[in-house]
Amino acid sequence: MILDEPRRVGLSFVGEGGKLLGIYIVNILLMIVTLGIYYPWGKVKVIKYIASETELEGDPFEYHGTGMEMFLGMLKAVGVVIGVVLLIVGLSYALGEVGAILGMLIYIVGLFLAIPYAIHGGLRYRTSRTTWNNVRWGYRGDFGEFAKKFIGGMLLTVVTLYIYGAWFSQSIRKYIMEHLRFGNITFKYDGDGMSYFLLNLKGIVLTILTAGIYIFWYSKELFEYNLDHTKAYQNEREIAFSSTLTGGALFVHTLTNMLLIICTLGVGFPWAVVRTLKFTYSNVIIEGQVDIDELKNTEEDYKDAIGEGFGEVLDLGSAF
Repeated sequence: MILDEPRRVGLSFVGEGGKLLGIYIVNILLMIVTLGIYYPWGKVKVIKYIASETELEGDPFEYHGTGMEMFLGMLKAVGVVIGVVLLIVGLSYALGEVGAILGMLIYIVGLFLAIPYAIHGGLRYRTSRTTWNNVRWGYRGDFGEFAKKFIGGMLLTVVTLYIYGAWFSQSIRKYIMEHLRFGNITFKYDGDGMSYFLLNLKGIVLTILTAGIYIFWYSKELFEYNLDHTKAYQNEREIAFSSTLTGGALFVHTLTNMLLIICTLGVGFPWAVVRTLKFTYSNVIIEGQVDIDELKNTEEDYKDAIGEGFGEVLDLGSAF
């Protein structure tokens, strides 16, 4: 069915804080019993729950990653890190000061490569393991291309005392979005460094002048900017994203979440997570000529979680 007129696409989160709390409690107990080894399985349980409670057009997403895949990914990442450390120590021992300098260079180069690999590999794994109605997400980026863009942008950001950071972040977001797939749906991002720089400059200045109060309106503008400049295409038909978020609503939401966590001595954290997901999705509008019946699989199944493992080892969290 091809729609002649754009329509609103439903996106929502229907999870419950109590169920998420139960998952957290079991995860903590099993991590204690296994001396932390259970961590990958626990993380996967949380991801699976959040995916299964996220609904598009009334149907849930599914996450197919496993604890074993993530565990093996972390083992590989730790193995690489240990190998690099042993190489550095060996060079220092064998060549003295020259070896120490070489070791430091290897460490710097390794770190510069590890961060983009964690982002690239993590995206490839996490998207491939996520489906909706048996339609798989995917990420088609090339690591060499992405690494050049990331490392070059990071160096320019450092050299320019973070001024280039706006152009860097927009370049990376554009690359990721334009290599993202949801079945046969493609994505585009048209944000630019200058407008993003000015948006951040205004936000930082006003946040300072208002003793931090403007941070909620600043965050709202960033959220809005990223959505407004994102488009998706299904067989050349455009799907647009926009936001209904307001600074005042974000202020109230953040304040009540903080009070919930503080007043319950942390027990209310799962409810805060659920509230945030519901709040976020309720403020996202997806509208276009979307034909669910035309969605079809185009992406390969990718099970190597080493990129995800590097993300854990480098403590990148959900930054990507």
